[in-house]
Amino acid sequence: MRAWLKRWREKRTLARRAIPDALWALTLARFHFLSWRSAADVARLRDMATLFLADKEFSGAHGLAIDDEMAVAIAAQACLPVLELGLDWYDGFKGVVVHADAVLAQREFVDAAGVVHEYEEELSGEAMHGGPVMLAWRDVADAGDSAGEGYNVVVHEFVHVLDMRDGTPDGVPPLPDRAARAAWVEVLKAEYDAFRERIDAAEDTLLDPYAAEAPEEFFAVASEAFFVAPRDLRAEHPRLYELLRGFFRQNPAAHS
Repeated sequence: MRAWLKRWREKRTLARRAIPDALWALTLARFHFLSWRSAADVARLRDMATLFLADKEFSGAHGLAIDDEMAVAIAAQACLPVLELGLDWYDGFKGVVVHADAVLAQREFVDAAGVVHEYEEELSGEAMHGGPVMLAWRDVADAGDSAGEGYNVVVHEFVHVLDMRDGTPDGVPPLPDRAARAAWVEVLKAEYDAFRERIDAAEDTLLDPYAAEAPEEFFAVASEAFFVAPRDLRAEHPRLYELLRGFFRQNPAAHS
């Protein structure tokens, strides 16, 4: 799409479908971490959430009705990671599927002996390459309260979307060049390895132990804390905080 046409469409969308003042105020009150930035940036977040809502297709699973309050809550949190990167980072998918609660997914893996094992995994969210993104409304709705624990399912799943822009999720999002990628991998690997050692030693950690599952989960879980518990993350993982600060081009700890 030509740049001028895109700008025209966005301007028309913002004029015709802007998030109502009362609903936006309610969203900021429920999810306090959304307002940890300048007034101008909060206004940009509102515009971006409006454009996100116009572009994505929301659907409720098993008859769940998605009302405006739910959709805006999801959109605002989803736009946090791309506030400075731009909505183009989300152009690879359309669907957002919302379940009332966590879902059980059937999984399987093959062990070293070639035996297939089947099991069930409880999911509060899942991002698939090309979409859709699945979210459990229970966890989305509780995001204001769970922020103190560094938990946010929307940020987690949408960071997976960013990670998958260059292929398989691996904890390394698209970066400008090989030097930037090498620097990212060096810091992320060191932080991930140290975190796994702490989990093996049964230490208490800010980040959920699930972050030790794989580098891509470590990136997503750390990003949750970066946006909803930034001062805690900076205190416990200063190098990791600076890595994420450089990628997201944001410094939430300065305003929280």
